[in-house]
Amino acid sequence: MSPRSAVVGALCVLCVLELRRASAELRVKPPPAQHKPVRLFTDEDLAGYTGEQEGHPIYLAVKGTVFDVSAGKEFYGKGASYNALAGRDATRAVAKMSLDPADLTHDTTGLTEEQLNSLDDIFENVYKKKYPIVGYTARRILNEDGSPNPHFKPEDQPHFSIKDEF
Repeated sequence: MSPRSAVVGALCVLCVLELRRASAELRVKPPPAQHKPVRLFTDEDLAGYTGEQEGHPIYLAVKGTVFDVSAGKEFYGKGASYNALAGRDATRAVAKMSLDPADLTHDTTGLTEEQLNSLDDIFENVYKKKYPIVGYTARRILNEDGSPNPHFKPEDQPHFSIKDEF
């Protein structure tokens, strides 16, 4: 065997050993979390995230899904155009594209088909694509009387995993 062949062989052995070590490290280390676990928000909890306090996140809910809209501080922050939507479930206001105080609610009763379609479009193509989901409103998961909402299906919720929550 030539000295060159011996060096190449030794390098190959070192490479294989290094690959095995790196592979073993990867198996031992858990993969990094893709997201933080979501939480359940009451109206009172959500009211604390209006952007009024410097350095605190800004949250708003649409269709019972709570988004961190802090990246859009220029729109949702203190004194900004859409600050009225922050710290609440503003589903009706988003559907109607309204800032009327009467529309700053989760209630969609009486909305037209066009408004409901607009709501779905904005929910899917603006909020879900642009802002991280940090939780859900209690109203989305529970009925007014505290019983479970039969229409809430955790498996259909983005970023919601029972094992992450408990």
